[in-house]
Amino acid sequence: MLEEFKNAFNRPNNGHIQLIVINVIVFVVLGVFMVLNTVLGFENIFIAIHKQFVIPPIFGDFLTRPWTIITYSFAHDLTGLFHILFNMLALYWFGKLFVEYLGSDKLIALYILGALAAAAFYLLIFNTVPYFKSQSNFSGMVGASGAIYAIMVAAATLLPDYTFFLLFFGPVRIKYIVAVSIFLSFIGSVGANTGGNIAHLGGALMGFVYIKQLQAGVNWGGWITAVLDWFKNIFKPQTKVKVTYRKTEAKTKSSATSKASQAEIDAILDKISDRGYESLSKDEKEKLFNASKK
Repeated sequence: MLEEFKNAFNRPNNGHIQLIVINVIVFVVLGVFMVLNTVLGFENIFIAIHKQFVIPPIFGDFLTRPWTIITYSFAHDLTGLFHILFNMLALYWFGKLFVEYLGSDKLIALYILGALAAAAFYLLIFNTVPYFKSQSNFSGMVGASGAIYAIMVAAATLLPDYTFFLLFFGPVRIKYIVAVSIFLSFIGSVGANTGGNIAHLGGALMGFVYIKQLQAGVNWGGWITAVLDWFKNIFKPQTKVKVTYRKTEAKTKSSATSKASQAEIDAILDKISDRGYESLSKDEKEKLFNASKK
């Protein structure tokens, strides 16, 4: 099972699956901790751990653990399966569509932007609007739905007439699916799940603005992609360079190019699939051009 998860995670242009795997792993790990600590009488330890994933509604409490502005979006309610199940199904359907048109890097960037926007809107509403300030006597919020709403709205903004085939309903354009979801969240903002539904609205707004800015040539998630690439390069093993000598310099250059080209070209093609041709460096474009002449 571990090998299957690893293979699924490492496939190219697979951002929606990577996010699902991370969410499932966090859910399983926290669930195991909850059961073990409860059985062994160490509930306080689990509460302290789980608290690091819960974003509180009161801004003063949030300042004591500011990292929850992102960690909350990878945790889910542990009392049942439906919370994470419906979130991951929506992430799979809309995420797959998003990746097909815009690539994995933009999907992951939007997931994080959506989580940040949802959390910011949640904190803003609960700390400024009198009605919601009076409703802020709960421990906090977890769930990926704010980030997923950003992806849903982004997909519907980019491809409003794309059709999903729904059980019992048949073909439905995604703009209607998303519109109904947003309306239900708006109504639910004064219901039992006030915090979650407010976060949905913040994430939805980010998804709309993100696509409009992207269509205008501005990528709001570029800094996230750059930061993640920097972290990936830190942990990426460096390739050892083996130096060999030949009688003819031309032969040496030709041999080195032919040996290195296949792996390099494969990596360049994967990068094009993920981020598009314009993401290539000048050196990578030159290598691809030289390979095309063979």
